[in-house]
Formats: sequence, structure tokens, C-alpha cells
Amino acid sequence: MLWLLEGIVWILRFFIGASVFSFFNVVICRLPKGESVIKGRSHCPGCGRLLTAWEMIPCISYFALRGRCRGCKEKIKARYVWMEALGGIFFLACILRFGPGPLGLISLPGLAAFLYLGILVMAAWIDWDTRIIYDRFSVGIVLLGIFSLKLFSEHTLPQRLLGCVLVAIPMLLLSLVIEGAFGGGDMKLMASSGFLLGAKGVAVAMFIGLMAGGIYCGIMLKRGKLTRKDAFAFGPFLAVGLGIAFFWGDALADWYLSLL
Repeated sequence: MLWLLEGIVWILRFFIGASVFSFFNVVICRLPKGESVIKGRSHCPGCGRLLTAWEMIPCISYFALRGRCRGCKEKIKARYVWMEALGGIFFLACILRFGPGPLGLISLPGLAAFLYLGILVMAAWIDWDTRIIYDRFSVGIVLLGIFSLKLFSEHTLPQRLLGCVLVAIPMLLLSLVIEGAFGGGDMKLMASSGFLLGAKGVAVAMFIGLMAGGIYCGIMLKRGKLTRKDAFAFGPFLAVGLGIAFFWGDALADWYLSLL
């Protein structure tokens, strides 16, 4: 009987994370259009019909509706349900990594990690669609860094300040030499994340981002879908690196330094 109750708790936790990321879906859809992310009820992008509560249950409603609007029958993008599922998985991962908090939900360090992952996903998805990383995401990361000064005390203030410039300044200098090497949003994302992750973490994140972006670029060049003159959104690859570095950045940096 105890295992059943424990399972219900974990399912509840999953749907809490999925619900938060369902809202992040709204941000991803509305922010580039200049629409309010707070005002206005959710609606079908095809016919404009307002959605009922039963049509907005994270993950479940998509499959119950067979991936189509109940009104106009237009196909619903699968990315919406994947986003919700990702939120549930991230919420569980943050609880496993940082432990549960009040009412068995999530601790403050875990909440900071979950919100940071959410910001990274929103920034990456919008950048992929529009080639823009909004400043409000970087501001949100800085606020998380201030909030987490005592939560992650292993990242001292000098380390965080060094993290702000360790990667962002070389990115800026390279962009001055090579036009379009990095966008301003990329630099701000790395500078703000450096204040949260510290010097080691942001260095690891940049390395992973460069590797991931390089692999993607190589594959696209081989398939003929990119040329050497084409530009592509680099923010998603930086976001992958930053997400990994939040959990294992210091450990990876220490492991690498031990090999030298």
C-alpha cells in the first residue's frame, strides 16, 4: 500500500512540473507575437476557439483529443505535449537531485534549478523559431543567481562575477572580429548564467554548447541543409550546455583539471 501512495505522490509531482511548463508553452507562443502572457485565455491558434479546462490537462488532453482541436480539427503541434512532458521530467529530476521540500514537493535549491531549466527551454525554443533571445530571460537568470547566493554557497560571489565575464567577454571580442559570430542574446545568456553557475560551470557549458553546435552544423552541412555561409540559432546548444553544467559543471571541470 505504501508503494502505491508513493507512486501517486510522484505522479502528482510530474503533473505539477508539466503544468508549469504548459504555461511556459504560452510564453513561447505569445512573447514573439507581442501578446500578453498573463491576460487572455488559451485558445486554438487555428480557429481561435477558447479552450475548456478539460482541453488543457497537461499531456493527457493532447492524447484524449488525438492531437487535434475539438472545434476545427486542426492538428495540434506535438511540441506542446513534449514541452509539458519535459517539464514533468525536469521537476522529478530536480527533486531527485536536490531533495523534496515542504509538503513533499520540491526544495528551494530544486525550485531554483527547475526555474532555471524552464528559462533555458523558453529561451532556446524562441531562439530556434525567431533567432531572438529576449533580455527578460537573462534578467530572470540574474535574479535566480541573487536568490541562490546562499542556496549554492559553493559558488562564491567572486567566482560568480568571474563567471559573468569568463565566456561573455571572449564571445564579444570574437563577434567584433567575425561579424555574426555570436548574437547579443547569446552573450547576455552566458553572462547571466555565469553569475548563477560560477566560472567553472559556465566554462563547461560553453564547451558543451560548442561541441553540440559543431556536431549539428556538421550534420546539416553533410546533408546539404546548411552552407558554410548560413547562420543558425546557437542559443539552443548553449542552453543544453548550461542545463548540463548546472547539475554537473563543477564536477566535470574538476575531473578535467585533474587530468592536466
